[in-house]
Amino acid sequence: MSESATSRARAPRADARRNRDHILGIAERYFAEHGVNGSLDAIAKQAGVGSATLYRHFPNRETLLAALLAARDEALVSRRDELRTRSANAADALEGWLDALTEWAGAFDGLPEPLRATMTGSSPLAVTCQGFITTTEEFLHAAQREGSARSDIRARDLFLAALATSWVRGAAMADDASAAALAGLIRRGWESTTPTTGITDNR
Repeated sequence: MSESATSRARAPRADARRNRDHILGIAERYFAEHGVNGSLDAIAKQAGVGSATLYRHFPNRETLLAALLAARDEALVSRRDELRTRSANAADALEGWLDALTEWAGAFDGLPEPLRATMTGSSPLAVTCQGFITTTEEFLHAAQREGSARSDIRARDLFLAALATSWVRGAAMADDASAAALAGLIRRGWESTTPTTGITDNR
C-alpha cells in the first residue's frame, strides 16, 4: 500500500478519536453543570455532532460515564500507591482510601446512584466498581490482619459506604460538616479496638 493510501486509511480512525475526545470534553462540562442525568442528545448538540455519532462512540450513558471516570483513574491510582507506602498504619490507609473513593464518586452530581445500581453485571461501570472494590478489599484485609478493623466487615459494604458519603455531600439537607461526620461514623463502624490474631475472609 502506498504512503498516500495508508494515510487515507488512517484518517478516519484519527477523526474518530478526535470526535470521541471532543464529545468527552463536552460531556465532562455538561455533567459538571447538569449532573449525570443530563440529556445525551443535548451533549451531542453542544458537541456539534449528531446523536447517532455520539451513540456510535458511547452506546449508552454508562459507557460515557465509564469513559469519563477512566480519565480520572490516574489520580485515584496515584493516591492508592501513596497510601500503600506512606500510611502510618493499615487503619489510616483504609480510611484514606475510602476518602479517595468518596472524592472520585463525587466527580458529578448524582454519580453515586448509577455506580450503586451497576455494581453487578457486565456494564462498564460494574467493571470499574469491581476493580475498586478489589482495592478496598486489599486495604481492609491489611487492617484486619493488623487488628484495627473488625473481621466481619466486607469490602463491598465499605465501597457502598464511600458512595453514600459522596451522595450526602450533594443532599439538600447536608451542610459542610455532613460528609465528614458520616465518614467518622463509618470509621467507628469498621474500626476495631481489640487486636486480633487472624482474620475472617469475607470476600
